[in-house]
Amino acid sequence: MAPSAVEVINAKRDGGRLTDEQIDWVLAGYTAGDVADEQMAALAMAILLNGMDAAEVARWTQAMIDSGEVLSLPDVGRPLVDKHSTGGVGDKITLPLAPLVAACGAAVPQLSGRGLGHTGGTLDKLESIPGWRAALSLDEIAAQLADVGAVICATTPTLAPADRKLYALRDVTGTVESIPLIASSIMSKKIAEGTGGLVLDVKVGSGAFMKTLPHARELAATMVEIGTAHGLATTALLTDMSVPLGRAVGNALEVAESVEVLRGGGPADVVELTVALAREMLALAGLTDVDPVEVLASGAAYPVWERMIAAQGGDPAAPLPMARHVVPVVAQTDGVLAQCDAMAVGIAAWRLGAGRARKEDTVQAAAGVRLLVDVGEQVSAGQPLLELHTDTPQALPGARAALAAGLVVADPGSGPAVRPPLLLDAVRP
Repeated sequence: MAPSAVEVINAKRDGGRLTDEQIDWVLAGYTAGDVADEQMAALAMAILLNGMDAAEVARWTQAMIDSGEVLSLPDVGRPLVDKHSTGGVGDKITLPLAPLVAACGAAVPQLSGRGLGHTGGTLDKLESIPGWRAALSLDEIAAQLADVGAVICATTPTLAPADRKLYALRDVTGTVESIPLIASSIMSKKIAEGTGGLVLDVKVGSGAFMKTLPHARELAATMVEIGTAHGLATTALLTDMSVPLGRAVGNALEVAESVEVLRGGGPADVVELTVALAREMLALAGLTDVDPVEVLASGAAYPVWERMIAAQGGDPAAPLPMARHVVPVVAQTDGVLAQCDAMAVGIAAWRLGAGRARKEDTVQAAAGVRLLVDVGEQVSAGQPLLELHTDTPQALPGARAALAAGLVVADPGSGPAVRPPLLLDAVRP
């Protein structure tokens, strides 16, 4: 006899482990609509509370992969390697990273998503470029990988559809933070992409889903283990997300900053993380004789960016959208910027229009926050700390309120304020 939804729920509710048959049945049934949302919500909560062992997580991941198609990319003459970030504030790293790794000789099939809440979406950022389109066919992806070496586009609707349904359910049932469910969600899609290697950027801190290093390390280890078990070479870097990445938070603002990096400039932390992830990707691709530092500093990755954008209908030379209202937030006292909290800045950018509360919401291409001062820098009363960019001035009070506790100017005598280290740890098989 086939399992029943109540039987599966009860097994996990009581702290037991799910059998392969139960996992396969419940995810296939949920995808087909035979298992109700309320039943899957109960199971997700039981998993959040009682966890899963490694074998359960591996089988859960495989069942989500099996719910849809697995992409079969043809040989494009270069090793395929991908990257995934767990999401953060100002995290535009995919934009300079994909062309950089392509300029070093690999091919990057980056299937990306949109932002929800305080974390920005890669596709939202790129759609601020006039003409650029996210939806590509498999043939278009393969042709662009062979010609340009990099593609950033939307995932296909048939890729891990069980995950698409379950992700939306977790978002409204308080079960997003489950490490087994986060790990299997990410890895089912990445394995189904058919890439040859994967580097994970697992964020840690106030602006990340994982607030502490032990939890982030557990998530990273779980994902590396899943990838390895499925024959996908996988490594993970744990990186700080207590302060925003770079100086720009928002869609067009982050594109402009990414272009600076690709031209050999840009903020030091964005360059540091781009290079660190590129090194990991190139190692998985077997291209260890290329130095991404030299390639990035030379500007050689910028022509790859131009070709990548043009191949998807975008105009890399077109002016980016600019907000109709740009308002500074100034320091109230002399001192040192002691804190610039990533979550506070992310929520401010979201309220200004850079993000969405629901998947169907639209975003403002030009909205966001531009940071003018780094943690540890001295400031004077009246000096602008950051700029708020928006097309909707009625959003400004809400953005200011979000920043109220997140920006702290301290007396210089209270001790040095330093930006935390960006690279915290690495997890490898």
